[in-house]
Amino acid sequence: MPSTPSAEAILTGDRRALAKAITLVESQRPQDVETAQTLLKSLLPHTGNSIRIGITGVPGVGKSTFIEAFGQHVIEQGHRLAVLAVDPSSPVAGGSILGDKTRMEALSREEAAFIRPSPAGRALGGVAFKTRESLLLCEAAGFDIILVETVGVGQSEHQVAGMVDFFLLLMLPGGGDELQGIKKGILELADAIVVNKADGSSESLARTTQQHYRSAMSLLRHDDFWEPKVMTCSALQRQGIEEIWKMISEYADASRADGAFDEIRAEQNLSWMRQLVDELLRDQLAKHPRVREALPTVEADVRSAAQTPLAAAQAILALSSEPQ
Repeated sequence: MPSTPSAEAILTGDRRALAKAITLVESQRPQDVETAQTLLKSLLPHTGNSIRIGITGVPGVGKSTFIEAFGQHVIEQGHRLAVLAVDPSSPVAGGSILGDKTRMEALSREEAAFIRPSPAGRALGGVAFKTRESLLLCEAAGFDIILVETVGVGQSEHQVAGMVDFFLLLMLPGGGDELQGIKKGILELADAIVVNKADGSSESLARTTQQHYRSAMSLLRHDDFWEPKVMTCSALQRQGIEEIWKMISEYADASRADGAFDEIRAEQNLSWMRQLVDELLRDQLAKHPRVREALPTVEADVRSAAQTPLAAAQAILALSSEPQ
């Protein structure tokens, strides 16, 4: 592992130090995990000063194009932008192409932008397991707008909604059939839906789609201080981008005035802790010698229906409580 980046270097906005720090928190080596936690603890007082925005949508909706246009706009407003773009990992080899940086070529050249592609790995919901730690590091480095781009729409997208302040769902024009396939839970999580590619021959269709989603959203319950918006844009033409940024700013102001902003973040931290407890317990179980020894037999019994999954799980837990 390269030399550990200093907290001082990260606080001055050193991009190389930030990149090294993210690599450190993504490492699974036990010695790196301990070092990363020490670094994060020293930086924690300097975090939290950003608007965290989650962006998701079906494949092909134009997430990268939207992020590039949106990112350039907020930079023009004087902000510093970090993009944590999660790429899908191969279920076979475990590798990831990490192509988001090449798809955001213009944005990647901006001095006030930092783009970090990460493999989704085994993380639920298409969000890299260490994305939360990376988010804190970017805040400590002075980035006040942070975008988290997820792999795509799925049942587990609550993972990204559970780490951001504003959850944006991008959709394509032609929402009649597509609306049937959208999970109700994702619509309930969305603080806004934006119909992208509203240009050329698709502009009229995008307006119709916007009305479909407005009708759908009106049937769902939302926060008292915010009525979710449904908007259209053309990321390619940079139309509607300014209005989307104004909407997100209005949301941040409204949630702070209501007291919900800090309360939601506190609940997210508790949820993060509980998720980590689950992960650490599973890891501890996998490393227990008695469990490792018995697991093949237990799994074979479950596979052949000789034992119920619940009984097998209870047997594994009982083994883990025995001395190693």
